[in-house]
Amino acid sequence: MSTAADIPQPPAPRHVEHHRVHHGHDVVDPFDWMRDKESPELLAHLEAENAYADARTGHLADLEARIVSEIKDRTQETDTDVPVLERGWWYYTRTHAGRQYPTWHRVADTRSGRPDPSGTMAGEQLVLDGNAEAEGQAFFKVSEIVVAPDARHAAIGIDLDGGELFDVRVVDLTTGETVDDSVRGVGYGLAWTTDSTRLIYVRTDDAWRPHEVWSHAVGSDPTTDERLVREDDETYWTWIETSRDGRWLVVHHAATTSGEALLVPLDADALVPQVVSPRRPGLEYTVEVAGDHLLVVHNLTQKDFTLSAAPLGPSAPEDWSDLLRSADGERILAAHAFAGHAVVELRAGGLPALRVLPRTGSAGNDTPPDDDAAPTGGGPAGGAGPAYGPARDVVVDGELTAVALGEVREWESDEILVETQSFLTPPTVSAHSLADGSAVVVKQKVVPGYEPERYVERREWATAGDGTRIPLSIVHRADVTADGTAPGLLYGYGSYEVSVDPAFSAERLPLLDRGVVFAVAHVRGGGELGRSWYEDGKLDRKRNTFTDFVDAAHHVLDTGLVARGRLAAQGRSAGGLLMGAVANLAPETFRVIHAGVPFVDALTTILDPSLPLTTGEWEEWGDPLHDPAFYDYMATYAPYDNLREAPYPAILATTSLNDIRVMYVEPAKWVARLREVTTSDPADRPVLLRCEMVAGHGGRSGRYDRWSERAAEWAFVLDQLGVADRP
Repeated sequence: MSTAADIPQPPAPRHVEHHRVHHGHDVVDPFDWMRDKESPELLAHLEAENAYADARTGHLADLEARIVSEIKDRTQETDTDVPVLERGWWYYTRTHAGRQYPTWHRVADTRSGRPDPSGTMAGEQLVLDGNAEAEGQAFFKVSEIVVAPDARHAAIGIDLDGGELFDVRVVDLTTGETVDDSVRGVGYGLAWTTDSTRLIYVRTDDAWRPHEVWSHAVGSDPTTDERLVREDDETYWTWIETSRDGRWLVVHHAATTSGEALLVPLDADALVPQVVSPRRPGLEYTVEVAGDHLLVVHNLTQKDFTLSAAPLGPSAPEDWSDLLRSADGERILAAHAFAGHAVVELRAGGLPALRVLPRTGSAGNDTPPDDDAAPTGGGPAGGAGPAYGPARDVVVDGELTAVALGEVREWESDEILVETQSFLTPPTVSAHSLADGSAVVVKQKVVPGYEPERYVERREWATAGDGTRIPLSIVHRADVTADGTAPGLLYGYGSYEVSVDPAFSAERLPLLDRGVVFAVAHVRGGGELGRSWYEDGKLDRKRNTFTDFVDAAHHVLDTGLVARGRLAAQGRSAGGLLMGAVANLAPETFRVIHAGVPFVDALTTILDPSLPLTTGEWEEWGDPLHDPAFYDYMATYAPYDNLREAPYPAILATTSLNDIRVMYVEPAKWVARLREVTTSDPADRPVLLRCEMVAGHGGRSGRYDRWSERAAEWAFVLDQLGVADRP
């Protein structure tokens, strides 16, 4: 550690009095001037913060280099993913040693089974070379590559600054020629009409809210594009999907607690949207086109959602017919339709799960399932509509194994791809027969030099102050014992009903190999244990998220799994809000905190409806702009507003200048004020800010750049925990 005499001084941004006045509260913010992204003073300040962070971590350069080397050694740098069949072609991506970005390819289907594209194959066509596209750019991201029904053209969305607005290029895959690049600055979501002549895309408003769906005739002037849908309610977001049979565009409008779906026929001359069921307060639903009917996942009668069948067109929710009701401990998430089956995504026992329902035909001309199958299958009530047989779970082994549906683009398919992984098991893709459930491993990610038997994973439970049991997922080296000496890192998120499930990461191995215990606290506000778990950590119960995390930290300390004074905490985005909150609640509990793109000035942001995401967030956090009670409640936990004189842990805040989801100004202000109030010795527990000047919410875009970014984060944490080299 450095001493006070030899450390450089941090940047000292000037104070400019700014008043935030709401509901009789006059809050003075000296750093709100940093909000001006174009200000030369602001840009110079961020560069000074980066220089200061470099100076304070210069002694870690060798450790960072070793960590990058370790990640590289555990990565098969030249690799391909599992090919996916679509309209007579197999599509796949390939990574290359020494190159930052993948290349996208395809090869014609020869009806001899899934190809092995480990090397260049005869007839292989290049769809996109990410490295050529990114040449000379500091950032590069592809939103999606959507191939037209004619299998000749593809629409590709590209972002070169991290702002998550994309310029769309239509490419002729047979020649590589760009035939249209006139659609620019659009959001996520691309689709094609069945005749491959019109491209459908989504536009965002000034607050980056996806709110309009447009149709563009390829090769035409974009000023003649046709608007198909507009969402004027600022609490709703819009997104689009193409049905697996390619005949329908599904437009979803969704707020936090309600939704609405529209259908647009992609094979019609006029692209006229039709509402499935008009929105109503408290009713959330999404639809999946299943040939001659719709599969609807909704919360009309169950908090944890039901899967129902509905006509292909307008209908009333009361007329939807149940196919699968969530059982105790389950939360139905989504349905995926195939010609002969439906695959349901759900959560069960705190982990993701998959369930297959075979379609047996239409009630009235097919034999319905027997009464014993009624809770998990059967045709719609009244004897009309589709009939489904008894449900079958996709069975996986392992206490912490997460399962997910892989990419399957064909409507007529007799198998699905299923991906499984855990902290210990690298991603494994299996082909599961829809007929009998048998499975064959297609590919397991190769991790050179990795020996899974050297590590252990398990589930533990902490107890919250109100008696609630909080699940933790834990992984560490097998020889680490609960003797109160090991370093540890506790990760958390806890918002938006997002679940943080166990997943393998070669980037985590440098921590584990140095004896660090890694744990995820599945705190309330997330979706791990269903809708009630989420609701108990939002709005006026948001503080449960923060106290759960502190109680989880006390669990790993009190059981001796992690040494006191050697516990790190990490969270990103809304998890960064969690980091800021627990730093205020229990600064003495943590030695070091990494807050990635942290939402730490939450109250200021949620008070300003002109900022990206704000209005749509009011159902998540409350509306402090119009409701004094929510203002007062958020003021009790918003990290920036609650900074105080206290012995804060070492802090590393990381952000990006072009992040549209959590603006750079939040961590920049937070760090500046933290340095003014912390009573910790800055030589021992520094407060640092790193800002990527050309990147977005996810940080750097190239994989080698990402490894360097991760290594810098790990090195800072390991240094604070007193860990440097592998044993």
